[in-house]
Amino acid sequence: MSRSRFRFLGLFVLVALVGAACGDSGDDASGGGSGDSANGGAAATSGERIDTGAGEAVLWGDGSYGVVLAHGAAFDAASWEDQATAIADQDATVVAVEDISPEGIEAAVTYLNEERNIADVALIGASAGAGGTMELVSQQPDLPDQIILLSPNSVVDGLGASPKLFIASEDEPVADVSTQMADTAEGDDNEAIILPGSAHAQNIFDTDQAEPTMKAILDRLNEFAN
Repeated sequence: MSRSRFRFLGLFVLVALVGAACGDSGDDASGGGSGDSANGGAAATSGERIDTGAGEAVLWGDGSYGVVLAHGAAFDAASWEDQATAIADQDATVVAVEDISPEGIEAAVTYLNEERNIADVALIGASAGAGGTMELVSQQPDLPDQIILLSPNSVVDGLGASPKLFIASEDEPVADVSTQMADTAEGDDNEAIILPGSAHAQNIFDTDQAEPTMKAILDRLNEFAN
């Protein structure tokens, strides 16, 4: 059984979230540029549409650590823009998939591995995207470097020993899923954060819990990035 940690985030904000990065005025969503990068010479991107081989996705950043974002059923890849920009500012390359099936998420990991030369990839999933993420990881538990799930809807076993962060709101019906999985999942670095309120998954970013939630995600990515 894992040694899980549980935290309750209050309504106050511990620190201000780093603002969205501003790209050069010459870059746009279809831009490429010719600047050098540690990842195959790719220029920094901001919301560029790409093809992962399993459908469209949106790409931000050109850092040395990979992050794949899987949205909830009522959202799309572009809905992650604010969060993806903040993550990319921490030396990451971020891919938000349109296809949140296990195959779609895996294709984004492969894209980061093969096209961007990034070995270590974290998976972040929200609601239905958390479901697709967990299904993939249950099949390939060694695939992700770490996992962050917003309001997962069901308990899934076999997620491997990689670090896991579960985030949910205390008054949503699935809050106990996060606490249960943090307590029972394999590995020693599992944590549940239970927020005030009832916002589900990405809807949390439209509440007063947005900044502390994003800080927790950024801190977690930094803590366990290889």
